[in-house]
Amino acid sequence: MKNAFSLPDTYAFQQTIDDKPTNLYILKKGNLQAAITNFGGRLVSLLVPDRKNILTDVLVGFDSVSDYQKSTEPYYGATIGRYGNRIANGKFTLDGHAYTLAINNGPNSLHGGIKGFQYVVWDAEQVNEYTLQLSYVSKDGEEGYPGNLHVKIIFSLTDRNELHIAYEATTDKPTVINLTNHAYYNLNGQGSGTILNHLLQINADAYTPVNDTLIPFGTIMPVANTPFDFTKQTVIGSRINKDNEQLKNGKGYDHNFVINGAADAVKFTARAVGNETGITMEVFTREPGVQFYTGNFMKGENQIKGGYMDDYRTAFCLETQHYPDSPNQPNFPSTVLNPGEVYHTETLYRFSATNMD
Repeated sequence: MKNAFSLPDTYAFQQTIDDKPTNLYILKKGNLQAAITNFGGRLVSLLVPDRKNILTDVLVGFDSVSDYQKSTEPYYGATIGRYGNRIANGKFTLDGHAYTLAINNGPNSLHGGIKGFQYVVWDAEQVNEYTLQLSYVSKDGEEGYPGNLHVKIIFSLTDRNELHIAYEATTDKPTVINLTNHAYYNLNGQGSGTILNHLLQINADAYTPVNDTLIPFGTIMPVANTPFDFTKQTVIGSRINKDNEQLKNGKGYDHNFVINGAADAVKFTARAVGNETGITMEVFTREPGVQFYTGNFMKGENQIKGGYMDDYRTAFCLETQHYPDSPNQPNFPSTVLNPGEVYHTETLYRFSATNMD
């Protein structure tokens, strides 16, 4: 198998941050290779064969821990917590107690706050050549959230050309939780240019419209006859510049889609295809929603792997999740975790290659 991309140098990830060692862990199985750092629980690289059997790195990432530390975009490849996406005004009430969170995105709290899980050093155990387990204890009051939260994440590669991510957590106080991974994908290979010519299907008949600070109104609206209808395979950029209030609010796509299928069952979520490589990524999750984001805030300010820049809309995200602002939206699926309960969710990404000729 030819290799057009290579994994980063492990040595560049060996530092000490917050008195804890960071490292880069390499997973290999079948046709897949992954590099993950315990700094932020980040996916750094994912090598996948394209239709010509050339290994292609489909993840935007950096060549060292220090590059992640100084990046103007803090979320590349990161584990997101305690709460993925936004909570309005950084406030919610649970069991009669009012909680105030760190504000870090306009008037709102985003992705766990100022020092969310993307900046912590996780304890790491490489179980075998294709499995990595990360764990972290988020202390009571961290970023304003209640409860000591014990989190475990298992990354594994399967013999079906899949990257599988399993999340578990327990708490000693009632709290809210919404874990996800914020990988930025370009299925033509990171650094290869725009993702607007990728093909995309999302298994969602509805989405949650948002205001101009990207907080949902609380309504669930059909995608039919809107630029948000990806129920059939569609070119990502074909409608992104339409005169549409929701697209203006998101500066493109930055919206939660309501996945069709049974609650708490692993279900087909999305399928994306790189128009140049034929690399196909199918996403399956136990979550009720997926945030589709088209890199609208990428500004070419950071040098990514291989000397490329993170230019505007050169990656997309499919963040499996509960809906944004669920703690303040009683008609959305609950994100409450109580003592004695175990939070468990999983997402898998299955890769193949399609002949585009």
